[in-house]
Amino acid sequence: MLNIVLFGPPGAGKGTQSQKLLDKYNLIHLSTGDLLRSEIAAGTALGLEAKKLMDNGLLVPDEVVIGMIENKVKENRQAAGFIFDGFPRTVPQAQGLDKLLQDNDTEISAMIALRVDDEELTKRLLLRGQTSGRPDDQNEELIRKRVQEYNTKTRPVADYYAGQGKYYAVDGIGEIEDIFKALCQHIDALKEKQEENK
Repeated sequence: MLNIVLFGPPGAGKGTQSQKLLDKYNLIHLSTGDLLRSEIAAGTALGLEAKKLMDNGLLVPDEVVIGMIENKVKENRQAAGFIFDGFPRTVPQAQGLDKLLQDNDTEISAMIALRVDDEELTKRLLLRGQTSGRPDDQNEELIRKRVQEYNTKTRPVADYYAGQGKYYAVDGIGEIEDIFKALCQHIDALKEKQEENK
């Protein structure tokens, strides 16, 4: 199984690139936001628990999110692999994900990060705010706060995977196709390595 954590700050282009990677490699997209919405819509026990917390403005705890991911992994045992988008965001989440995947006889193949500097991110998000209508993309101060939050809380996750020799970075500035090619080079090399180790 090819399991990729697509990593990068808000506005790095993860959404655009993950869609292209899903199509090319026939992977399943695991976005925690989508998972939460579908579990809530389906009225599952985890979904109801998550809804109760969210309705009270609380964060959904890691074990609930990991439970949802586990359901998805078990439903798709025959899949070529997964792209994890927006998860894990903290080291405890990464450890929880490692354990879950181990229990299901698979593991994270790589974390690939899209590197974009803070100024470019701010510019992109403000632009996105003009077209998306998302209020959090229209306030420069909020954007800078989100990027700062990402840098402090999420950066250690990159170090966690680097410690396992699974961290790769790609320049997230440039033409969409060029960035996509760079991502594919890493993924093709990983697939080759997996084939050799079979």
